[in-house]
Order: sequence, then C-alpha cells, then structure tokens
Amino acid sequence: MPVLGLLAVGYGSTGTAAATRTAAATTSPTTAAANPAGTPQTGQGITKILVIMEENHSLGQAFPTHMPYLWSLARQYGRATSWSDVGHPSLPNYLAIFGGSAFNEPQDCLPGPGCTYPGPSVFGQALAKGASARAYEESMPKACDLGESGNYDVNHNPWAYFPAETSLCRSNDVPAGTVTRGALASDVAQGTLPNVGLITPNLIHDAHDGTLAQSDAWLRSWVPVLLSGADWRAGRLAIVVVFDEGETTEQVPFVILAPGVSHKVIGRAMNHYALTRLVDEVVGVPPLRKAAGAPDLAPTLGLRG
Repeated sequence: MPVLGLLAVGYGSTGTAAATRTAAATTSPTTAAANPAGTPQTGQGITKILVIMEENHSLGQAFPTHMPYLWSLARQYGRATSWSDVGHPSLPNYLAIFGGSAFNEPQDCLPGPGCTYPGPSVFGQALAKGASARAYEESMPKACDLGESGNYDVNHNPWAYFPAETSLCRSNDVPAGTVTRGALASDVAQGTLPNVGLITPNLIHDAHDGTLAQSDAWLRSWVPVLLSGADWRAGRLAIVVVFDEGETTEQVPFVILAPGVSHKVIGRAMNHYALTRLVDEVVGVPPLRKAAGAPDLAPTLGLRG
C-alpha cells in the first residue's frame, strides 16, 4: 500500500508501535497544544493523507496576517504560492479534489436527480484497493447526511454526491465530533486514521459564514491534536489544508504538513487536480480522471515512490 517514502528523515528513537499508540491515546489536547511540532518518530513512508477544507478566500486574504496560525504552519512545513481553484461555486471544487472532475461545474445543489455523479471517488478507489477511507464532517447530524442543517452544508461533503458509493458513504462519512470526543478524536488517539481522509469544518469554522480568525482558531485547536497522534508520530501521515475557491483571485491557500517537508515553497502553478493525484499516489491507485494530467506534487515536496 505505501507508495510515498521520505527523502529526508533523521528522527529520533522509534520505540514500539504499542508504546506509540499508548502515548497517543493519553495525550490531552492541552499537552498537544504545548508541543505543536509533534515530531515524528520514524520515517517509514506516508500511507495516509488528511485533507482539511476551508472556504471562499483567496491567498492574499488569508496570508500572512489574517490566519497567523495557518501561516506559521505554512512557513514551518510547506506552502504553494500559485495554487488555484478549478471553478465556482463550492461544489465543483470539492468534486474536483475528491472525484477528479468538476463535472461541468454544477451550481451548489442537494444530492439528487441532476446533481449526482458517477463513481468512483477517491474514497471508493481507496476502499476498492483494500485501503481505508473516511470523511469527518463537523456538525453533520447523521452519517452521510444528504441535507442541510444548522452549520452543516452537504455541498461541502463530496462523498454524498456519488450514489454508486452510497453504502460506503453511510458507513464511512461520519460526524467529526470535538477535539476530545467523537470519531475523529478517537481515530487520532488510536492511530487508526484512514489512508484517505477528509475533514470538513462547519460553516463557521471553515470561514464560509464565519471569519478567517474563527477558522484559524479552529485549526489551532485541531492541528496539535492531529500531530499528537500515532499516525503522525510514526511518520505515515500527511495533512493538507486548502481552500475550495478564491474570492478576489483564483489563487487559494495550500499548506501541507508532512514528515521530511520543511520550509518548502512550491512556486509552480497547480490546481486542485494535483491534490487528487497526490491522494491517489498515497493510496497507490491510478490518478482519477483529470488528475492524470495534473503535475505530480510528490517530487516537488521531496517525496518519492
């Protein structure tokens, strides 16, 4: 399953897998926040990727001043200076990343006749390969919810738009929970994050209805938790934070945290299909649809097959 190794490692003692899981399970959010670096213990190769989706802001609106925490991660790990969306409004960009196509750029719509798309998704690709996939949706009332409720917006839940994968979605597209309780916190603590994962903050925390400051605060609460877990510490997890679409320009923030990636600036023009390709490369499946023609992000980040 692993297809990405690290060109630069050199971390400390590995310890046992059991000890790592125990340490992760007992690390509190307070402790994690005090050690945001979450130094990985090994460099066995990236086999898992989590994508965190934010909303509706261009690169210059967020960086460097309006999201100082995310900006600090961008400088510490890796960031793109010319990453663009693929269309408007939100839904085509989510479909592009997780389905490999914008499917003629539909307007935001509820899943149903005229607003569903043929599989596979990257989630379905992973599961067919025998890998794992999971989407964590903040404020979603029930698994694979096809509606809109409160601060949950199904337009930001791409798996719901692939009816051929409905049963998979119902099993693996789950309410995220909080930093201390729920599916995401549990998977982090147990070292059981999926090979392909999506984290969708709610409409306040993704900066759609809330502010960039609120989005940044949400990341500040969650990222240290993710970096405290066994998957990160074992060197097998990459985390991407990306915005779906720009508002003032098409260029959007793209930040990647991965073991061996340090102070990396990606200047080459890329768009969301390059992320689709990276997700597929982590899983070890062929690039999905338009991702086949996208630049290969892995070598740019110092990662190799």
